[in-house]
Amino acid sequence: MRASLPKVLHAVAGRSLLAHVLDAAPKGEGTSLAVVVGPNHQAVADEARRVRPDAAIFTQTERLGTAHAVLAAKDAIAQGFDDLLIAFGDTPLISHETFERLRAPLKAGAGLAVLGFHAADPTGYGRLVVDNGHLTAIREQADASADERKITLCNAGVMAFDGRLALSVLENIGNANSKGEFYLTDAVSIVRERGRDAVVIETGEDEVRGINTKAQLAEAEQVMQARLRRAALDAGVTMIAPDTVFLAPDTTFGKDVTIEPYVIFGPGVSVGDGAVIHAFSHIVQATIGKNTSVGPYARLRPGTSLGDGARIGNFVETKAATLEAGVKVNHLTYIGDTHVGANANIGAGTITCNYDGFNKHKTQIGEGAFVGSNSSLVAPVKIGKGAYIGSGSVIARDVPDDALAVERSQQSLREGWAKRFREMKAAEKAERG
Repeated sequence: MRASLPKVLHAVAGRSLLAHVLDAAPKGEGTSLAVVVGPNHQAVADEARRVRPDAAIFTQTERLGTAHAVLAAKDAIAQGFDDLLIAFGDTPLISHETFERLRAPLKAGAGLAVLGFHAADPTGYGRLVVDNGHLTAIREQADASADERKITLCNAGVMAFDGRLALSVLENIGNANSKGEFYLTDAVSIVRERGRDAVVIETGEDEVRGINTKAQLAEAEQVMQARLRRAALDAGVTMIAPDTVFLAPDTTFGKDVTIEPYVIFGPGVSVGDGAVIHAFSHIVQATIGKNTSVGPYARLRPGTSLGDGARIGNFVETKAATLEAGVKVNHLTYIGDTHVGANANIGAGTITCNYDGFNKHKTQIGEGAFVGSNSSLVAPVKIGKGAYIGSGSVIARDVPDDALAVERSQQSLREGWAKRFREMKAAEKAERG
């Protein structure tokens, strides 16, 4: 990947590659999850535990092949389960449904199920050699015969073992290959030697895309976004230009939502019925109520909550802010660490000054308050219900309910000054020629 960030921590649709796989993996009672990481990869272990707190972490101290990596979790495998599912942390497009399809043949008596796909270009992939519906071998490109290289059914690397066989099969995989490594592909012959069937479960090539380059990361993003857009459209969301909208896997929409072009939804966003998200808005970890209007060019940062009917206009930014029903913040404004009561109006150019260089402080704006344009509210400060703030004010003290607060220097007026100034400057210019 040519990056300092571990490969599986790169993101697709705002979520790490590893998180996508762990989220798709089986979960619930009777399920155990083991994650094998390389040495000095604490960040990967931390991400695994963040996504799946039930994950047990094991370290592969040497890189001696795929089977060797799986056996790093020997203690977990030895506990004994009905089946053992093996997946890779860099295949973010794989689904829970595919994992379940892979496990199904084991209940019917198969010893091993291997996930396969028909590759548009199979060059470099291990080929799945099938005879009368039974998997007989996984042949690597270098070892394949001319006829085997014509096979387009390829190994995705994802496998499911009968739990009663798994540990014994894995421990009997040898390293009799040119690299002296232990490969999972050798499990096919061992399972068959023990009189158990090995089968192939097929899926689409897109679902098992592995990520090894930034180009492949971008391709996976395209596939994921196409899935998410299609799901949103099928759920009734109106998107004027779907290809310009970016979604997260956990983005949720109510009924009759409209999304204009070039909108980005990061993780943790829910949008209520009848909301309109206008063009070029960026929204992350925010709750948007019913019949709201957001944007254009709005930025809703984490912790934003908009009540029903709220209006957020162009070039407005919010962060850790609760705006109750009917609040209007229409232009060029920053609202951070703030609670705004219902039906309050925040004028253009207003900012809540929430950071003193060391700590964040809270601003409270009461129900029905009116904050005039170009005002600065220096937190911590409370603006009472129904209060008015005069335009251009810097408010650093609490304002009672229904009061007017104005803080600005007295305006001075000099009659005729502008005319005399122009005449003076014109005369100076004439003297200079």
